[in-house]
Amino acid sequence: MIRTIEILAFPSVQLLDIAGPLQVFASTNDLFRAKDEVPPYWLAVVGNAGGAVVSSAGLGLATEPLPAPDAPLDTLIIPGGAGARPAAADPVLRDWIFARAKNARRVASVCTGAYLLAETGLLDGRRAVTHWTRCADLAERFPAITVEADPIFIQDGPIWTSAGITAGIDLALALVEQDLGRATALAVARHLVVFLKRPGGQAQFSTTLSLQETDARFDALHGWIADNLAADLSVTALAAEAGMSERSFARHYRQATGVTPAQAVERFRVEAARRMLADTRWPLKRVVARAGFGSEETMRRSFLRLIATAPQDYRRRFSGTLDGSTGPVSLRT
Repeated sequence: MIRTIEILAFPSVQLLDIAGPLQVFASTNDLFRAKDEVPPYWLAVVGNAGGAVVSSAGLGLATEPLPAPDAPLDTLIIPGGAGARPAAADPVLRDWIFARAKNARRVASVCTGAYLLAETGLLDGRRAVTHWTRCADLAERFPAITVEADPIFIQDGPIWTSAGITAGIDLALALVEQDLGRATALAVARHLVVFLKRPGGQAQFSTTLSLQETDARFDALHGWIADNLAADLSVTALAAEAGMSERSFARHYRQATGVTPAQAVERFRVEAARRMLADTRWPLKRVVARAGFGSEETMRRSFLRLIATAPQDYRRRFSGTLDGSTGPVSLRT
């Protein structure tokens, strides 16, 4: 079955919001052609009047005219970018998105493309995500939407929303996995030299990245912490790894990152545990050990403190593959 995928373009659209998902589906087609099989996707970039649309990066995109709303369609993808708000205010475009969505099997937004879906009412009563810098605004402007600031992407029924920019690639890989299975999605990810998929519940930016925002002095230490979560990560051990006295290390670390060493270690361990809970079938005790928590109760308290949910609830919400299997895949030990 050939699935038609349309990606909307509008002036000042974010280029990667279109190019990222488009390349995922195009690479999927290439893999099928290499096996002399029929490509699974028919791809089209469409615009209000057809012709050239200039992205926010200054690169022009050739588009086809907007199809009739009732034409057959599998997937409609709405990107974001600087032009998302003006596009959402265009009544002609807004009406077309609403009508087109009614004839699509599924609808997805990338980054601030969520605003266009929100303006149509398609997100009312649903969970959604957008770029982390816009989540609070989206929630305030559209109180009927349950906006979650953390996930990479969210599926709520036939509606998918994703976080900022490169998360569109994660979302597209998840759609390929849903359509064609994990093996195909893995092959596409390898071809593109990206991770197969970050789980939808993974944070939009990592603990390491967050701690690197203000000071680079402890970048190497953060890499070491992430690789040694089950080791002794006391202030004494961290100071020794950093080549500093305990007092000097504790003071300079807090100044550089805004958190204490113990708070940073807790963030690293929770982030690692979240990945394991979403991506593996490992029992909770094994996750506790690998993430470096001393006990299940310690991990539970950290989860409640940092993400306001218990580990078991997190796993129930975010674990599982999209190809119909009964649980997440096992990581290599």
